Amino acid sequence: MADQLEIIVYGADVLCASCVNLPSSKETYEWLEAALARKFENQKFKVSYVDIFNPPLDEEKKAFASRVIEEDMFYPVVKIKDQIVGEGNPRLKVIYAEMEKYGFTAV
Repeated sequence: MADQLEIIVYGADVLCASCVNLPSSKETYEWLEAALARKFENQKFKVSYVDIFNPPLDEEKKAFASRVIEEDMFYPVVKIKDQIVGEGNPRLKVIYAEMEKYGFTAV
């Protein structure tokens, strides 16, 4: 595992219409970052947050942020490489399983 794996949380300050009773995208990002740090302690990954209405200059992130809006995805949307691993209310089990595919091991 030479490169650091990036887990990207795409979201917005405003809750999506179908996600009213769920945590905000930022709260989900913070929760996910803490949960993954505990589960895969001292392993090379980072969790990033992308505001879909104000994406960074990175073309790939900007394009996916537009896709989240255009396709009316439930956000936050969690993405690992090219795989969407969570939408609206992401499940840790699914994210853990995807990370394990890249050689991460739970402590």
